[in-house]
Amino acid sequence: MRSIKSMKSALVATCALLLSIGVAFAHEDRSVTGVTGDLGKVEFPISCSADARSSTERGLALLHHMMYALAKKEFIALSKKEPNCAMAHWGIAMTLFQPLWPGQPSERALKMGWSAVEKAKRLNPSTKRERAYIAAVEMFYKDWKTVGHPKRIASWEVAQKKVYQENPNDLNAAALYSLSHLATAPKADKTFAHQIKAGALLEDLYAKEPEHPGMIHYMIHAYDNPMLAGRAVRPARAYDKIAPNVPHALHMPTHIFVRLGIWPDVISWNVRSAKAALKYPANGAISHHNPHALDYLMYAYLQEATDKKAKEVLQEIKVKDNYQKTFVSGYALASIPARYFLERKQWAKGAALEVRSPSAFPWEKYPAVEAITYFARGLGAARNGEAGAALKAIETLDVLYERSSKAGQRYWAVLVDAQRNTVAAWITFSKGKKNQALQMMREAADLEDSVDKHPVTPGAVLPARELLGDMLVLLGKYPEGIKMYEANLEISPNRFNSLYGAGRAAELAGNSEKAKSYYSKLVQISARADSPRPEIGQAEKFLAKK
Repeated sequence: MRSIKSMKSALVATCALLLSIGVAFAHEDRSVTGVTGDLGKVEFPISCSADARSSTERGLALLHHMMYALAKKEFIALSKKEPNCAMAHWGIAMTLFQPLWPGQPSERALKMGWSAVEKAKRLNPSTKRERAYIAAVEMFYKDWKTVGHPKRIASWEVAQKKVYQENPNDLNAAALYSLSHLATAPKADKTFAHQIKAGALLEDLYAKEPEHPGMIHYMIHAYDNPMLAGRAVRPARAYDKIAPNVPHALHMPTHIFVRLGIWPDVISWNVRSAKAALKYPANGAISHHNPHALDYLMYAYLQEATDKKAKEVLQEIKVKDNYQKTFVSGYALASIPARYFLERKQWAKGAALEVRSPSAFPWEKYPAVEAITYFARGLGAARNGEAGAALKAIETLDVLYERSSKAGQRYWAVLVDAQRNTVAAWITFSKGKKNQALQMMREAADLEDSVDKHPVTPGAVLPARELLGDMLVLLGKYPEGIKMYEANLEISPNRFNSLYGAGRAAELAGNSEKAKSYYSKLVQISARADSPRPEIGQAEKFLAKK
């Protein structure tokens, strides 16, 4: 995206739209040279008027930032102003599905998208390139009543690739093809083949146009995994320079910082993102960009042991209930309180978590999200010696697993399965069946690790591999426990509980050097701790003797 700072000629024309959504991007210009300013640089020639091109470029810039609600408003406004501009209707269709986000478009969105595609086709723009873009988005909506979402995403990728191949110098064609290739990446592929291919293309194009939002944003998504995260540090740190007021641009770099365990950056960027998101309501509701940023913020505060700050996040989500009703919002609303109690081993409070809070949220639509609360209640109860309550939680998890599976949400069903198996393992452990519990816990950890972390979350609510380490240490199997913590740290660097677990297991095993290494790291990452944690005290006590 280009900077929109110096250009003011279009401010009057767009003022009504921007005020209606409570947003005012800095000085805007409708020149035909492309979007400039606080959205980055996007150039997208079309056969409509110069004014329509400027609106299309701004809408596409917002689309690349995954600010779908604002992009949709931009394209709808253009379609009303210039109903004969085919690319306005193309833009509407593009904003109604979010390829990398969890969940699927509603029937209403699919109908609206297909209608927009039909309008764009009827208008038959004069350039082959524009017709190719329309044909590509058509493949996502075509036969939506009978063809499943994954197959239509795959068809869209094939068509989007063709657009890029026919227009190799079109940065937006390349960006959208990369996005489509990421959207079809197998969730269980630990070689990250799709991500590497998309990332390589994006890196080359980023070198040519470092202000294009799609290049930065999609590259971060491509490298948002433990194997590749280091490659995205430079673009991640550049994102806020081209879009300083876009909530997702302020949040997205923290996907990389989480992968690397850089907690101060996760915190500072998400504080800004959460605040910025409040300025961008979604149809009168709090945009899901706000709770999404708060979930990452909660996670990072807990790793630093800044528990007072973490409590502020918990309180913040409790005083509001008008959140955008999406999977993203629901995930954060369920995981934030679960993390707060489970990460700090407050098992009794975890067992007493309120279900379906806030009540105005449509939890029934998102079984895998609702499962988070029951996982916390079940694990908390099991670790607190309340086997009966834990079993009741498993009963609900069983139902939610079936609902996720029947809804075709395979990725999320795997995680719910791992959660219910984890709770069952700790119930079994509490009954004295140690070997059986260990086997169950191993299976749960393998299940959870069979899929990579989804972008909607900074990490598992409480990693199964880490919990396996806890169980091994309780059984005096210290060397094996260390291996489990270390395996988890490879996936989630600088996790407080894994660092402590590895240090404590090493201490108990008589491995002073390893204990010193992990304890030192623990003390280092918790240097800003604002509340006493017994783990920090244990680490400092050990280090004081060395």
